[in-house]
Amino acid sequence: MRLQATTSQTVGPFFTIGLTWLEKVNLAGPGVSGERVTVAGRVLDGDGKPVPDALLEIWQANSHGKYAHPEDDQNKPLEPDFQGYGRVGVDENGRFTFATIKPGAVPGTDGKMQAPHIAVSVFARGLLLRLVTRIYFPDEAANANDYVLNLVEPARRGTLIARKTAGQGALEWDVILQGAGETVFFDC
Repeated sequence: MRLQATTSQTVGPFFTIGLTWLEKVNLAGPGVSGERVTVAGRVLDGDGKPVPDALLEIWQANSHGKYAHPEDDQNKPLEPDFQGYGRVGVDENGRFTFATIKPGAVPGTDGKMQAPHIAVSVFARGLLLRLVTRIYFPDEAANANDYVLNLVEPARRGTLIARKTAGQGALEWDVILQGAGETVFFDC
């Protein structure tokens, strides 16, 4: 007997068929306050080869540390041109780019402030569930005391911290799905 996966058992490469119209690569409109950043990178498999059909969903607070979500009841300003949500696909070389602002610190479940970060969900072929990770900012003093980042063994924390590249606000951050240098993913 030969077993074969059916479309209900596999993911992709369907993102370009049904989700392209939902793509949002610029999270911050022209009037949004905060430090502008552009994050570029690649989604790579365990052999270092590009994954050409991945999709990233991005969720973050604004520069004041407030989420555009009804459950965020902090007394901090919202900005109408900032939803804090984006979706970006990769190209045939696994490359992606999105523009946003550096988020402010947000409280964790214990009430302690978390370092500025961007939450990222990764969808790709062969993944039956999304992968959840974070992007932290380089040279951020609050990284040293971030509860979530400190749960990660020191040798692997670098997979969560973007790297500065040439240009104002330009950052690089790659998603490595498995193997050497695998990005840290969280159970959510």
